[in-house]
Amino acid sequence: MADFILDYGPLAAVFAAGGFALAAATAPAAARAAAGLYRICGLIGACFLILIGLLILLEIGSRAAGVYVPGLKAYAGYSMAASAFFAFAYTFGHRAHIRMSAIIGRLTGRARRVAEIWCLAAASFVTGFVCWYAVKLVAVSWDLEDVSESTDRMLLWIPQTALALGSTVLFICVLHRFIEVLRGGDIGDQRSADAMATAE
Repeated sequence: MADFILDYGPLAAVFAAGGFALAAATAPAAARAAAGLYRICGLIGACFLILIGLLILLEIGSRAAGVYVPGLKAYAGYSMAASAFFAFAYTFGHRAHIRMSAIIGRLTGRARRVAEIWCLAAASFVTGFVCWYAVKLVAVSWDLEDVSESTDRMLLWIPQTALALGSTVLFICVLHRFIEVLRGGDIGDQRSADAMATAE
């Protein structure tokens, strides 16, 4: 049973995330649920950022007091990874991410839409792979009872779970957008990109 979960669990997670993204792109109720999920991810990402600051302050304070608290650096690193992936999902879901449009921003009309679809297809593949790999990492760490190399000896599947959840929501978000554009949805910042290209 454990081998079955290790082999097919990550793939099942990718398909489940893909199914939810498809529903979000085609059903209003699912779209509202997805929007709420992205907002929650933003809140979680912000909480992890606050946690990073608190851990750093605790490390500084403990050093000043001459007290050793094990694992603080490792916990800050876990929190940074988790905050990044949760924040990615929130930012992409609200189309607030920074876009490198040096090339694609100069395209218009059909060429622009084709380029956008290609970029979203590539992003969907990459985020889908990251989702699969992150879930696989959690399953393997849980099965082997793998622990961190720092002195706290934390079970690695615990911090890796946050990374897996964040990467899964990011995949949902990117695939959701990809399906929307395939179905004829607005590509987003077409007018602003065209205005920049015209000004140059």
